Amino acid sequence: MGTPEFSVPALQRLAFESEFTVCLAVTQPDRPKGRGKKLMPSPVKQSALELGIEIFQPEKINSIEAAEKLLSLEPDFFVVAAFGQILSQKILDIPQIYPINIHASLLPKYRGPSPIQAAILNMDDLTGVTTMVMAKEMDKGDILISRSTPVSEHDTAEDLHERLGEIGADLIVNTIHAILKKECFPIPQDHSKASYVKMLKKGDGRINWNLSSRKIQAHINAMTPWPGAFSSLGNKHIKIFKAIAMEPPFPFDPGIIFLCDEDGIHVSTGKGSLVIRELMGASGKRLKAKDFLCGHPIALPVKFDF
Repeated sequence: MGTPEFSVPALQRLAFESEFTVCLAVTQPDRPKGRGKKLMPSPVKQSALELGIEIFQPEKINSIEAAEKLLSLEPDFFVVAAFGQILSQKILDIPQIYPINIHASLLPKYRGPSPIQAAILNMDDLTGVTTMVMAKEMDKGDILISRSTPVSEHDTAEDLHERLGEIGADLIVNTIHAILKKECFPIPQDHSKASYVKMLKKGDGRINWNLSSRKIQAHINAMTPWPGAFSSLGNKHIKIFKAIAMEPPFPFDPGIIFLCDEDGIHVSTGKGSLVIRELMGASGKRLKAKDFLCGHPIALPVKFDF
């Protein structure tokens, strides 16, 4: 059960494992996308079609019809990775062994829907993936196996998303093998150490220039590719994709663009400055800062609205 790109490596790895049979891929219904609002399949559906795996796309996974469909397969395991719907206890009770979730954090840290972005926002040195036995309460299930990976100050959510998806794919295969060999047993989480992260909204991408340059860089990385870090310059909406934090102090208020050069667009922050390297304006094209400036010269000094 999965929907976005994060889920695809796990599906592929399980499908290629000779000792396993993936009898069904459950994913969200096709959704309208793009300017034409054309119905588009999820990445998991596209992958399942290529693998020749039967696909099930219920609007509501907890419906009677969905339960009957899943029961009829008599599965040993559910594997859930960013599916996008909450499973009821009735559904969780269907697998004969375990329903297992692949969660992109080192639980009990960052329970909830945006753990990848949280690790970058909080400038963590490490994050990882945890497999756990699913419980009715979100991400509170017993832990099976965890794997960690370092977080670079240059990692975007897109970078980490891809890396953790691959780690999760290896981890779920190892987890199921270990369970079947009786080498892995569920361990309860320490709920006193739990933290939660909320679903991101478009407005979460707005940059607060009062923060330090390092925190703003982390914010930009965490919001890339979605919802995108942004600010307003006059009446223009500017989306920022890549920026580098600089530590030296500058005698300007936060949000002031005080220099444009070969390195990029220099902005003063609450502490230090930020050099914007890649951005997008009204043209809708992601550009290097020097290319952006060729078509959109900036009269200095000017201040971002925030």
